Amino acid sequence: MALATSVVMMDRGNNTTCTINLHGATVVSWRVNNQEQLFVSKSAVFDGKRPIRGGIPIVFPQFGAWAFGPQHGFARNITWTVEKRTTLPTLNLGPLPFVVFRLTYRLILREKELHFNIGVYNPSNDLAFNFNLLLHTYLKVPDVRRCQVNGLYGCHYIDKVLDNQLFRETRETVSVSSLTDRIYQNTCQEHVVTNVVSGRKMRLQKYNFPDTVIWNPWDTGRDMKDFGDDEYPNMICVEAGHVTSPVLLHPGTTFEASQILQVM
Repeated sequence: MALATSVVMMDRGNNTTCTINLHGATVVSWRVNNQEQLFVSKSAVFDGKRPIRGGIPIVFPQFGAWAFGPQHGFARNITWTVEKRTTLPTLNLGPLPFVVFRLTYRLILREKELHFNIGVYNPSNDLAFNFNLLLHTYLKVPDVRRCQVNGLYGCHYIDKVLDNQLFRETRETVSVSSLTDRIYQNTCQEHVVTNVVSGRKMRLQKYNFPDTVIWNPWDTGRDMKDFGDDEYPNMICVEAGHVTSPVLLHPGTTFEASQILQVM
């Protein structure tokens, strides 16, 4: 692992690397056999002031709009610190002046896998607090219109494009052909994302993340200053999280969750 002022780099050899920007603890690159697995917009801004558009930002402690801070919380917009300068970096966030907690984030890079382990600790003696937590994973794909996601059949989902109406997924595999923003509830612990064009597959395994968000901005991405007008066909967000209902963390307790991405 190499550590720069704002970036942590992990190198497993054989052209397998991972790069984490300490601004938001955002994974901005994951290469397997020198092939990039994550999407980062060519218009993404790395000014240390706003979230990075792409990679894997962390949504915490709020999913969506929030009366007390920026959309999707502050974790993706604050500089994290590195606890261990080893091949297994642990990143820390907190405590902050306006909230008491500690969030730790450990990444493990393997030959074809990237492991994410997250812990949220409440050090208070008498105060509980609520939070949402989500890994906002942008996967790079050759053509999202020919991309399929399994593991969602039969699940209810909130369709944010259709005024937050609740539906039930009837498709064995989910594909994207227009603006998509859905929160699937009580999903299974594994999804496989298949790129029909290339035959490439990505397995996503999750623990203690009951929800899965599927998002693609389609042509509304043109309204985002940090997203290229023609980029939406080359990305799909498949996001493991705890967002439908908040986690209630009691004093002196810890919430743990994890995700594994595997190139198949």
